[in-house]
Amino acid sequence: MKSARLLSIVLLLQTRGRVPAAELAERLEVSARTVYRDVEALSAAGVPVYAERGRHGGIALLPGFRTDVTGMTADEARALFILAAQGAHSALGLDDALRSALRKVMAALPAPHRPAAELAGRRILVDPDKWMPRPSSAAAPDGGPSGRGPAVDLDVLHSAVFTDLRLRIRYRHSGETRLRTYTVDPYGLVAKAGTWYLVADRRGRPQLFRADRVASATLTEVPVRRRAGVELAAVWQQLRRQVEDRPAEVRVTARIRRERLDLAVRILGGALTGPPRTGEGDGAGDGEGPGSGDWAVLDLAYPVLPAVRQLLQFGDSLEVLAPPEARQVMAEAAAALTAVYAADAPSV
Repeated sequence: MKSARLLSIVLLLQTRGRVPAAELAERLEVSARTVYRDVEALSAAGVPVYAERGRHGGIALLPGFRTDVTGMTADEARALFILAAQGAHSALGLDDALRSALRKVMAALPAPHRPAAELAGRRILVDPDKWMPRPSSAAAPDGGPSGRGPAVDLDVLHSAVFTDLRLRIRYRHSGETRLRTYTVDPYGLVAKAGTWYLVADRRGRPQLFRADRVASATLTEVPVRRRAGVELAAVWQQLRRQVEDRPAEVRVTARIRRERLDLAVRILGGALTGPPRTGEGDGAGDGEGPGSGDWAVLDLAYPVLPAVRQLLQFGDSLEVLAPPEARQVMAEAAAALTAVYAADAPSV
């Protein structure tokens, strides 16, 4: 389209300075004659662009001219600030560079787009990191992944956080079949490792609601009642710490065959309370201890005793050594599995 081509010419001249007409024509995939016609159209529209002929000539803008036209739509501007809300910048030492870049982008945005872009950065956060690695039964708040998409259209939740209205939701907690109805004051939405969460106050206290457990959501006509001076980022950090700093109450010792050790370390993650013990310095180097020979010892912590069943996935390559209550849980779970499969086992 001609309008897009005219905008491209302005942006190229803004970044490159003087550009030969032939180069512009090649970049835009048009003829040099078309480029000169476009220059005349820009000049007639009030853009201070001119053409210089000769060996060192080209198309240029008058010195000092800048435009706030970026070609971005409102949705594109909002998307940029959402994606930049959180990421790997801290690990790379680029926090200051990111803030500087966003200030420049904000200054270049058309004035009508600026409020929406700024609000998007305050209402939507993207946190790509997984929850602090934990046993599968406690991997994420409110029961962990459900294996399905959001039960309610995210557009409804999206509208709630941008229209500053209270939201009425029907919500299913983990382990429950019935729905509960809550009226909440939304702060925003957070995408945590691919899972969406609504962050809101309920009765003045912050709470996380998994989007895929929201059965329905309705905007009320009542203005939202957020705590003064509190923003999404601060509420999210508070809730995230509550989830990840949940104390582990059950200490478990287990031994695992060394050929499965690397896999176990990757899977068990934050359940491990220290590095595996393989005989060095633990009294197990005499060839008879649990960490000797073909075995390594693991020290683990679980929030509740039933979570130890996570270790069943390693089959007979792993044995729980202590406490006795954890061994009992494993024995009962193994017996239940044996009963399930023994019913269909062929007779010998």
